[in-house]
Amino acid sequence: MIPAFGDGAGFDPASLLAALPNPIIALDRSGAVRFVNPAAEQFLGVGAPALRGANLSDFIVANSPLFGLVEAVWRDGGSIAEYDVLLEGPRLPSRPVTIQGALAGEGADLLVLSLHERAIAEQMDRQFAHRDAARSMTAMAAMLAHEVKNPLSGIRGAAQLLEQDADDSGRQLTQLICDETDRIVALVDRMEAFSEHQPLARSAINIHEVLERVRRIAQSGFARHLRFGEEYDPSLPPVHGNRDLLVQVFLNLVKNAAEATPSSGGEIILATAYRHGRRLATIGSGRSLQVPLMVSITDNGLGIPDDLKAHLFDPFVTTKRNGTGLGLALVAKVIGDHGGIIEFDSQPRRTVFRVFLPVVPRDSRQDSFGDERNDTGS
Repeated sequence: MIPAFGDGAGFDPASLLAALPNPIIALDRSGAVRFVNPAAEQFLGVGAPALRGANLSDFIVANSPLFGLVEAVWRDGGSIAEYDVLLEGPRLPSRPVTIQGALAGEGADLLVLSLHERAIAEQMDRQFAHRDAARSMTAMAAMLAHEVKNPLSGIRGAAQLLEQDADDSGRQLTQLICDETDRIVALVDRMEAFSEHQPLARSAINIHEVLERVRRIAQSGFARHLRFGEEYDPSLPPVHGNRDLLVQVFLNLVKNAAEATPSSGGEIILATAYRHGRRLATIGSGRSLQVPLMVSITDNGLGIPDDLKAHLFDPFVTTKRNGTGLGLALVAKVIGDHGGIIEFDSQPRRTVFRVFLPVVPRDSRQDSFGDERNDTGS
């Protein structure tokens, strides 16, 4: 039997709330914060000393549905829940949550909010779908490389032989054959990237150096008309990854964001943060991998159509007129090869892609990297 509070067992309610993985916030009738657990500090990006006594509207945008729920709880009592609410604030990127609010007791002067981020099962379903897409691409790429490229080279060679004896109209047709076979070969070459099975060549990577390189490439070319914002955590540990592949991943995501933004007033925000407790289960091994380093890419474009969201990382899914639909499938594969996670949230004027990556184990880091890390991210 579990002892009740106050029967000499020595239980501290605050310590029990601190152990919960979900953010817990207690408010008084004026809207001031009276208690937060560590999960709430992490969620809001603000420490408990700064939160206690402050009004919650200082940390959550004033028009948030959360405040309507709080008013309803004070007015009607009982417990009220609201699902799939987007919360955002000065230090809080837009995140979908379920909010549950209840009074601390009948006639109480405290209201307790419990925040639950998108269900873990839904996140796992997404990750498995992304990995399944990458695996299907791997098999397809291997098949195409073997079964398609060789016949294409024969077709092209035959067209070149026919061209020698053809008249002008015939040469136009043979040239069309050559051009189309070259286009198909180029597509297969791109897909061959999915069939590579060799282990990644990894090292300790400063993620801010990767993002800075991506930003310079973008601003010197396809994103020269956009405004870039940077919200970096300069104290992040190094990523355990492949520099060139990570540049390719984030360049692809930034390019997609740039193409989605309006022709004037377009903006892309690059941000990094450390998210404690992010783990990815390794199927069949019974182990889990920590993926605490988060990179987010936010744009103010029109958003992703609802009918594409469930299949966004599948091959050949695209909204672009001349797109191949392979870019995000390749992104999903590379992030999966790193042992990471990719997620997205999209609504009109705000689309966010979040990539979670493993970091170099503490005992493997070089002291010199720590000094170097403090000089980046601004």
